[in-house]
Amino acid sequence: MANKEILLVADVFANEKDIDKDVVYEALEFALAAAAAKRHENHILARVNIDRESGDYTTFRRWEVVAENDEIDGDLEFPDSQALLEVAQMDDPDIEVGDFIEEEIESVAFCRIAAQTAKQVIIQKIREAERKKIVEAYEDRVGELITGMVKRLEKGSVYLDLGGNVEAYIPREEMIPRESIRIGDRVRGYLKEVRSEVRGPQLFVSRSAPELLIALFRLEVPEVGEGMIDVLAAARDPGSRAKIAVRSNDPRLDPVGACVGMRGSRVQSVSNELAGERVDIILWNDNEAQFVINAMSPAEIESIVVDEDKHCMDVSVAADNLSQAIGRGGQNVRLATQLTGWELNVRDAGTDSSASDDEIANIKQAFIDQLDVDEEIADILIEVGLTNVEEIAYIPVEEMLEIEGFDEELVEALRTRAKDAVLINAIASEEAIETSKPAQDLLEMEGMEDELAHEMAAKGILTMEDLADQAVDDLLGFSGIDEERAGKLIMKAREPWFASDQSEGGEEK
Repeated sequence: MANKEILLVADVFANEKDIDKDVVYEALEFALAAAAAKRHENHILARVNIDRESGDYTTFRRWEVVAENDEIDGDLEFPDSQALLEVAQMDDPDIEVGDFIEEEIESVAFCRIAAQTAKQVIIQKIREAERKKIVEAYEDRVGELITGMVKRLEKGSVYLDLGGNVEAYIPREEMIPRESIRIGDRVRGYLKEVRSEVRGPQLFVSRSAPELLIALFRLEVPEVGEGMIDVLAAARDPGSRAKIAVRSNDPRLDPVGACVGMRGSRVQSVSNELAGERVDIILWNDNEAQFVINAMSPAEIESIVVDEDKHCMDVSVAADNLSQAIGRGGQNVRLATQLTGWELNVRDAGTDSSASDDEIANIKQAFIDQLDVDEEIADILIEVGLTNVEEIAYIPVEEMLEIEGFDEELVEALRTRAKDAVLINAIASEEAIETSKPAQDLLEMEGMEDELAHEMAAKGILTMEDLADQAVDDLLGFSGIDEERAGKLIMKAREPWFASDQSEGGEEK
């Protein structure tokens, strides 16, 4: 009868939980072995083998074969469950350390007590099998859009019921900020990761990933789903604004119009799914400068300068269009940067033009003063692309001699004067760093260090306003400044520009 009960238990659990019978049998064997070991006063090892056809089972006591331990004078640490290799080899010369010696012992009856002992083990094994099954079912679906019902909320995180006893987890940092979610709501998310864990969530979903935006357009726009339109990139400020770059594979098809839909129906559906996030649809262009111009929409660009080496672009816009180009809190230029992969520096076109003339005049005067030359020679130096005395001091003599009208005597004189000027400038710069005093707002600005603030002050950057007027390239000469940090410092300094707009809740149209 007991044997039939084992077969019945295996059938019931396997069918109800939809798991392999072997998993249930292994759990029963483990539980019966634990019950058998518990009957002995001392700690022993036991193993149970159940016949899958008849339900008969046999119990074995086990001893693990170990090497002699010099630290305990050759004695066994656990004599009830261990055997010395030398002793074991008397009966089996081929046995090795780590193998087991087994001896059949009386089995415990599969009764109520044994069943209780087995219960927790079976449940645990079944849970492990179920979790493994979930991982196997979803590991190939990473990157897909999934939908579930909100099951519970915990400290800003959300648990989704996907059906079939499958649960997904959206961490707080992957949620859309300030999004209103209630238990029972149906929510879509991007399956970001599947991890096999003993406890806790295994399916990790994101509502803030750019990939979710792409997946939603693939769902809402048939042309995208069918491959007639490609969504090549996406950038998001979750819950606020986003940009996607699209390209048509059919010259007769307008990719932007198709994604917008009739009266904006398609893009509105995506926006509604993302808590009202406004989506700008940008036309992809293989010409990267033109792509950046498109990405800066709705701002109109007057000119653009590309620096391939530093992978950045200087974007010039009209003064009355500057705030729109930058966006509230730098949002527009930040999203355009993420979308295109280029570091973008937004400038006032009017200021750039006058600044360029002033810059040339300053360079010319510096050459006249520091090299003791006339205006004609200064103009020639500027025409060949030289912009400071450091370049003249260290440029190869051969290149200088190629300049029309320059002979060895003049070149040597210019190089000597330039080296003297570089030395004098270096000494003056060190003295300026020691004596210049940056303004308090620059010293207290987030991300600023005292040493860097004094170094900037020596170059005339005394206040946050002065820093806000700089471009990334202007800061790269300072100690410990790379492009990323320069960009962050400049954007931090520009925050006051938009403070009044933010307090009024205004938005660019």
